[in-house]
Order: sequence, then C-alpha cells, then structure tokens
Amino acid sequence: MSTHPGLSSRRGFLRGLGAAVSLPALECFRPLMAAETVRRGLATTASGAPLRTAFLYIPNGVNLEHWRPNGTTGNYKMGATFKPMESLREHFQIFTGFEQQFARANGDGPGDHARGVATFLTSSQARKTAGSDINVGISIDQVAANAIGSQTRLPSLELSADGVRKSGSCDSGYSCAYQFNLSWRSENQPMTPESNARAVFERLFGAGDAKERADSLGRRYAAKKSMLDFIQHDAQALHRRLGRTDQHKLDEYLTGVREIEKQIEKAEAMGLPPDPGQAAPKGEPGSYEDHLRLMLDMMVLAFKTDSTRISTFLMAHDGSNRSFKEIGVGDGHHNISHHQGKKDNLEKIAKIDLFYMQQLAYFLDKLKNTEDVDGKSLLHNSMIVYGGCIGDGDRHNHDDLPIVVAGHGGGAFKPGRHVDLGENVPMSNLYLRMLEEMGVKEKRFGDSTGVLRKI
Repeated sequence: MSTHPGLSSRRGFLRGLGAAVSLPALECFRPLMAAETVRRGLATTASGAPLRTAFLYIPNGVNLEHWRPNGTTGNYKMGATFKPMESLREHFQIFTGFEQQFARANGDGPGDHARGVATFLTSSQARKTAGSDINVGISIDQVAANAIGSQTRLPSLELSADGVRKSGSCDSGYSCAYQFNLSWRSENQPMTPESNARAVFERLFGAGDAKERADSLGRRYAAKKSMLDFIQHDAQALHRRLGRTDQHKLDEYLTGVREIEKQIEKAEAMGLPPDPGQAAPKGEPGSYEDHLRLMLDMMVLAFKTDSTRISTFLMAHDGSNRSFKEIGVGDGHHNISHHQGKKDNLEKIAKIDLFYMQQLAYFLDKLKNTEDVDGKSLLHNSMIVYGGCIGDGDRHNHDDLPIVVAGHGGGAFKPGRHVDLGENVPMSNLYLRMLEEMGVKEKRFGDSTGVLRKI
C-alpha cells in the first residue's frame, strides 16, 4: 500500500487505474484488490475490477435458419452464422425467446425499422410526431450511466458506423432521431453517437502525443476557469439589477454554468487522461469492415483504460440498404431482407449475418486477450449484448430476437450455453439483471416483468 500513493482504498485504485492499466505488469495491485473484495462498489466485479457493459446493434433481422442453434444448454450445436465464434464458445450465450413488444406498431402503423432502433435499449414505444417533437424513453445504458458515470472520466461512450441524424422524417413518418440513435439521455434527448474513430480517440485521450495532451489539458482547464470566473462575476452584478422573472432565467443559466464547473472539477480530480499506448487513428477507414473494427478498437481502449464502463455501438441503423460487394453481395441489405422466402435472398442475408458475426468475434477476441487488473481478461469482466430488434426481416417481427450475451459479468454469468427461454420474455428483464450486477437497483424498466435469472 505504501508503495502506491493515492491508492489507499479500492475506490481510489479504480479511479487511478487509467494511468496504470497500459503497463505490462500489474501484479503489485492484486493484493490490494483481494483484500477489499468484500466491499464491492458500483460497476465492479467480485474481485474489485471494473465491470464493463456494451450494446452492439445489427440491422434488418437475420436468416433464422442459419442463426438458430440446435439443442440447448451447453450441448447445443451452433448454427452456420456462428462459425467465426467457435473458438469463443465458452465466452458467450445465445438466447432464444426475447421480445420487444413496444417495437410493434401498437396502433401507430408502419415504421418497424425506426421503432426497432428506438426501442432496443429503451423498451418504450416511439410515437410518430412532427418535426423534432420526439418521445420514447431513457435507454438502459443511460440509466446505468446516471448511477455509475462518476466512477470514470466519461459516463458513457456512444459509437456509430453510420451517419448522424437527429431530425427530419425517416421510416414511414418517424423522426430520423429514432432510427439513427441507440442511446437516449431522456424521453426526447438522444445521445448523439460519434462515427469518427479519431474524434473518439481524442475525446478519450486528447490530441497529440502524451506531452502535448498534458499541456493542452492544462491550457483548456485554465481557459475554462477564467471564462467561468468572468461569467460568475458579471452575472452576480447583473442579477441585482434584474426583475424577478429575469433573475429566474439568469439562475437557470448559471445552473448550466455550474454543471460545466463540476465537469472541470471531476476531470481535474482524475488527473490526466491515461496514455493508451498507441497513436490516434489516421484518415478515413478504407472499408466498412475497417470502420467497424476501428470503432471496436476504440471501445476496447476505453474499457482497457477505464475511461468509461458503458458503451453503445450502432453498427448500422435498421433499414440500412448498404451493399456488401466485398463479400459478394451487391444488393442493398434492406431490400434483400424482404426475402419472400427466396433462396437467393436468404443466402445473401446469411453472408451478411456471417460478416457481422466476424466483427463480434474480432471484438470479443481482443477483449479475451487483454489482461485486466485482476489477472483475468476484459472479456471475463464484461457484459456484452449483441443483436437486433427484428427477428426475420421479411416479417418485421419483434419477438424471437437474435440475441447474444457475451462475457462472464465478472463471474456472475454462465456462458457457453444456448438458453431457450421458451416464451416471449421482455428484453428489459435482461437489462434489469445487468443493472443488478452493476449495483444499480431498479424495480422496473420499460415493460419488464422481473429480473432475468437464466443467464
């Protein structure tokens, strides 16, 4: 303990983790963690390591014949789509029987793609509204971020390999905000995802090399503090001369200023961003696969350095009509998802499903091969949900969803199985269980009927 100043408690250790995690050996920290496992905190595992949570979204449904496993529990046989995951079998579970009932029309007409993305993490009904008058619900990642976000430099990290849209009309009259945003801060405020890997890197670690980042951070803090001091002094003088209504408006403004001050205080308390041990990405990715993998790399870096413990990744929005010529599919994904039972279309869908599964395998493999502070892997200390809100693209059904849960949750989960829930179980039940593992107590979320125990 005496050899590690500032690490007088597990909480202090976890906050300081980002600066140390890129070192090759971390044995010196393990006795500290082992001694304090009885005091498990928010978003930590039983060993005291950070517990990470990620949600990855795939669009347009899947070829269920190639997706469905044969058999249940640990003796199941994987479907053809899961071939890239064979070496990772002991690290993930396939679930059958999840549904998102609020992704259905429920009197609101067509628009399953927009509702699918909007509902996936909110378990709430999105309604067709004019212009920017959007309303759905807070997403599960933001429920978690509100509770545990103070533990890390960033409360959460929102990623996309798509364009960013928060307004306009998209699927059947639904706002584009529903279709292009997976994460929601509130019922009407989406968390805008970042699709530029370099921008993500600089948000996590700053621009330039390590020295330049440190110098830049100091200058930014000083500039912001100077600006805030000026605003506060000026505002106090102005406040005395205003009427009651204007004083109220000014007080609301100063509340926002105070939030900026809190952000600066938090950042200063945590010190410099950790050195990720690699340079920022350069230029635009050469292909869609390169783009996906760059963003997945950013997520691994964010988890490795404990910059955040919560992330979402919209790999593509539902309704995406991207073609995949590099794997022999020149048709638009959305077009062929309406397969009408045609063999040719179904084979093309299977190729696309396999492509996305290869990206998941890439991500999980990187997590598996990255040692965490407790000697286990990042994958062991993670909860990763992968899937979409449409089962069969031709039917636009929102039950029998294609869902994978990867990671061991720090030892709380039992991967290596196919779990057939046997009936339509709300995805929100899974989310409640994940919140529970993070130490966040919620009685209900969306349409939940209880905490899922079969995991």
